[in-house]
Amino acid sequence: MLGKIKNIDWTIVVILLMLAGICIPVIHSAVSSGSNAKMAGSETLMAVYYVLGFVALFIITFVDYRLLVKYALYLYIFGIGVLMLVWSPLSSEGINGANGWIRVLGVSVQPAELFKLILIIGIGAFLARKQTAKLGFWRDVLPIVLVAVVPFMIVIAQNDLGNALCYAIILAALLWIGNIKYTHVLIFGVLAGSVLYGGITAYRSFRTEIEEFMKIHMPSQKHYLVRLDPILMPDAAGDSYHAERALESIASGGMLGKGYMAGDLSSKVPYTYADSIITVIGEEFGFVGMAFLLLLYFILIHRMIVIALECRDRSGPFIIVGIVAMFLYQIFENIGMNIGIMPITGITLPFISYGGTSLLINMASMGIVMSIHVHNQEAIKMEDRLQTDHLDELGKEAEYKSRGFKWPSLGLGRARASREKSK
Repeated sequence: MLGKIKNIDWTIVVILLMLAGICIPVIHSAVSSGSNAKMAGSETLMAVYYVLGFVALFIITFVDYRLLVKYALYLYIFGIGVLMLVWSPLSSEGINGANGWIRVLGVSVQPAELFKLILIIGIGAFLARKQTAKLGFWRDVLPIVLVAVVPFMIVIAQNDLGNALCYAIILAALLWIGNIKYTHVLIFGVLAGSVLYGGITAYRSFRTEIEEFMKIHMPSQKHYLVRLDPILMPDAAGDSYHAERALESIASGGMLGKGYMAGDLSSKVPYTYADSIITVIGEEFGFVGMAFLLLLYFILIHRMIVIALECRDRSGPFIIVGIVAMFLYQIFENIGMNIGIMPITGITLPFISYGGTSLLINMASMGIVMSIHVHNQEAIKMEDRLQTDHLDELGKEAEYKSRGFKWPSLGLGRARASREKSK
């Protein structure tokens, strides 16, 4: 146990503590006034979640991550079952058009957040068995895609576009690092580009017809139009209040910001304590504050990549790459949607936005990264010890020879010579 504690990457722990130090005061500022005042006290609850998150991180650190890889199939089946609970009596009230919450012991839990980590472990376990061979399409790529498509469709049915897209990003990152053939990448790229271009063109050409169809046949999904309009049809966007207020709030912060709790525009942005929390940071701490936050993310991701590169086990790097892809997508999408370069989706800013399930899953993810690092360091020390022991034996043999002694052969040399003579 003491050896494992020494192997903990304390840089990651410090970064997480600094992110907690940003999260809690910023949430307090976000809920102190405006339409979010009804969420007063969220900063205290988030502090409790952070304490639980650090407890989970250290517990998972000392658990061998290879156990998760070993039982990846059972975890996947369990995760699909939990996703389906959204349509069970445990279902909780939807939020902003999404219906992806269940209520357990009086606490709302979002299964889609949990499944991101399960998907990473599942695909990572599959790829770890492939050694260095290129992925075959029918034998490897198609089964992996199906593993991701099933939860993707379930989460889309729950109107949670943000987490569904996160599954697609995780899939793409792991297929790339898993040694997919370039021809398959080209085919997927052409197909994806064609679908994206065709979809955007059709949306712009038949926007009115699409809206009428969704009002009649898909009323629960019509909020997607409000989120897509500011990006795909900025000139004709009818309801772009969220996007405009978010961009205005961030821009008003300038270089150094207006000061802590001195912002007034961000209070007009919906969900500043959650999905739009970057608007509070941008207005109160300016470009410098946002750049500092991005620097912390950079250091955190850099440390994760270094751990992946040093890992001796094949499954470890795959899991870390999946977690890195998950964080990068969430950071880019969350900040991008608030500065007008990405469509607005329900996605949290890792370690900063309010959300108990999201934070606990992120901390558990870092616990798995730490477990990979700790157990990998033990493997490296064992290798070094074996090499040192081998060198010590060679040194002893050389010393005996220099003194005129022969290293005992136990008769193995004579047996080898007799076999060669008989041949």
